[in-house]
Amino acid sequence: MKKSMTWKIILIILVIGFSIFMFYPPKEKIRLGLDLKGGIHLVLQVITDDAIKIQTDQNIAQLKSLLNESSIKFEKISRKDINKFELSGIAYEDEGNIKDILDDYFRDWNYTFSTSRVTLTIRPNIEMQMRDQSVNQALETIRNRIDEYGVSEPVIQKELLSEDRLLIQLPGIDDPGRVKDLIKSTAMLTYHEVVSGPFPSEEEALKEYNNALPEDFIILREKLSRSERKTEKDFYVLNNRVIVSGNDIKNARRGTDDYGGPAVSFSLNSKGTKQLEKYSAANIGKKMAIVLDERVIIVATIQTTLSYDNRITGGFTAEYVDDLVLKLRSGALPAPLKPLFERTIGPSLGADSIRKGITAAATGLILVMLFMLFYYKAAGINSIVALTLNIVILMGVLAYFKATLTLPGIAGIILTIGMAVDANVLIFERIKEDLRLGKSPKSALDSGFKKAFVTIFDANLTTIIAAIFLFQFGTGPIKGFSVTLIIGIAASMFTAVFVSRVIFDLVYAKKKKLQKLSI
Repeated sequence: MKKSMTWKIILIILVIGFSIFMFYPPKEKIRLGLDLKGGIHLVLQVITDDAIKIQTDQNIAQLKSLLNESSIKFEKISRKDINKFELSGIAYEDEGNIKDILDDYFRDWNYTFSTSRVTLTIRPNIEMQMRDQSVNQALETIRNRIDEYGVSEPVIQKELLSEDRLLIQLPGIDDPGRVKDLIKSTAMLTYHEVVSGPFPSEEEALKEYNNALPEDFIILREKLSRSERKTEKDFYVLNNRVIVSGNDIKNARRGTDDYGGPAVSFSLNSKGTKQLEKYSAANIGKKMAIVLDERVIIVATIQTTLSYDNRITGGFTAEYVDDLVLKLRSGALPAPLKPLFERTIGPSLGADSIRKGITAAATGLILVMLFMLFYYKAAGINSIVALTLNIVILMGVLAYFKATLTLPGIAGIILTIGMAVDANVLIFERIKEDLRLGKSPKSALDSGFKKAFVTIFDANLTTIIAAIFLFQFGTGPIKGFSVTLIIGIAASMFTAVFVSRVIFDLVYAKKKKLQKLSI
């Protein structure tokens, strides 16, 4: 055997062996997509306007605190838009001091003075950065929550050509409702002073203030009802000023309450600890509320100075506590999420898709093999071997790159079968054409492979370019189709051209003078 033939055979054995090693057993090595495994497909929009609004409200609170510390009198500070607020009722002689405060602490804001007031607006470039940052932060927060929940092989990314939309695909989910709540919950935890309450309704709470709630107050409802409570009074009036926020939480874990029930234990960082110690020490005997996503989850009377370690109790279920701990550990979303598209696929539907996809691929493969045997006789066996190896290589490469197999991906495999056979058909027809022209079988083999190679290469290259664009600009299912198509076409170039030629050479190597080809 020639040395050139030896290394060709070794190369084929190595490629096939590596491919089999990579994808066997297929149930463990081949990653299944959402449409085959079942799960959740979500497209969510980050409401970036709310992120700007939250930032504006925080700056309003900061300015109030700075003005009070400097003993500068003012009438009120009110938000005029999501990115604009106004300080009114200021004295002319205080304008210089106010300007100094704004220059030191509000460099991201443009401001203009007019008679007894100053208007602040976020700089346009800073607003754009805040919007981009809120989307990126939302993406990272969701990814942290999903990772802690334990979903395998999730797809969490920005939707293509969209600045504020997120694409989330979670295969193999048993409890879709719980996971969707986990993803979409803002998880904004804050401590507030309780001004009054509880009240049976929001209307009753407003009556206490003659239906004109002060600007710094908010009315929120309690999230969970307690079985031991005798009255259904759920509404509280709270001071809108945040004592401590969820951003100051350093660690959260499941704990127990005084009766051994599930509770949330968490620790604060140095900043949060200092703020809570200062407030609680000055407000012994007063009520304080912990608010999560604009719902009161616990109201307690401050009996001693609160510090580093804290606990949230309230007759919670173990599942609720686990989810709350997970949310607090992963951090709050910077803005609410709006569902734009939602689809839940059951595992039985995915299993049915796999069964039908495999049946379609197997049927197509068998029919193609029968045709090649009928039309090209013994040469058809050559194409069948090449076709089988093509599928083996395709599955091995999918497993190696940890690509996800989807239902459109199975369609890509079926199309690859046709593309691979097409390459063999081109080669065989070239060989038959040269045989009809009177060339010897060996010469017809040589020229047939050489002439067909250029055509095969051009056709496959243009298809790969189209598939690359599909992968670049397509969504999940389209990407799955393009991935299998690209890999399958590349594999067919190896099997149809290289492997087929080696098979011909091996079969006819011992015949010094080849008289006839079975084609």
